[in-house]
Amino acid sequence: MKPSLFTRWAGLLLAAVLAATLLSGCGYNQFQAKDEATKAAWSEVVNQYQRRADLIPNLVNTVKGYATHEKDTLEAVTRARAAATSFQITPEVLNNPEAFQKFQQVQGELSNALSRLMAVSENYPQLKADASFRDLQSQLEGTENRITVARQRYIAAVQDYNVTVRSFPTNLTAMMFGYQAKPSFTVENEKSISTAPTVNFGK
Repeated sequence: MKPSLFTRWAGLLLAAVLAATLLSGCGYNQFQAKDEATKAAWSEVVNQYQRRADLIPNLVNTVKGYATHEKDTLEAVTRARAAATSFQITPEVLNNPEAFQKFQQVQGELSNALSRLMAVSENYPQLKADASFRDLQSQLEGTENRITVARQRYIAAVQDYNVTVRSFPTNLTAMMFGYQAKPSFTVENEKSISTAPTVNFGK
């Protein structure tokens, strides 16, 4: 005797409910939530780095007005900013250790160039007294602090995600659906890029 249409639909519905229950129980939904959390945290990191990059042209132009002999330093900052802003930030970066390392490298080079620029600025009292320069210092300092906070939140989100990838039984789900541990900021790089440029002159 052939199963009725109702019986077939009931069987399909039961199978779908069972599949959803199994996926939920094995951590599939956890992966979705934690993957989105890492992406959101990463977006904030990128936003803060972009904010810093947006401040640099005005900063360079202000310094240039007083420190005309510091051409090499100014050009180094401009080159580092160009490299940092030309690096394409896509969601794939979060799953690609090589691309993530490249992102860290270009941002670290920009941090170092900014530090050198701020050190040079110490030699120009009139520059330090300029209201525009002081305002840019304050904005840069605030942005560097926000970068640090955003980076820390991303590191925490990645750690939470990676623990799920490596823990049993969710590691079985990770293998089944191709979820892999995500790269995070390295200790060596964290040391170099977490040091904000010195911007509090006159204190």
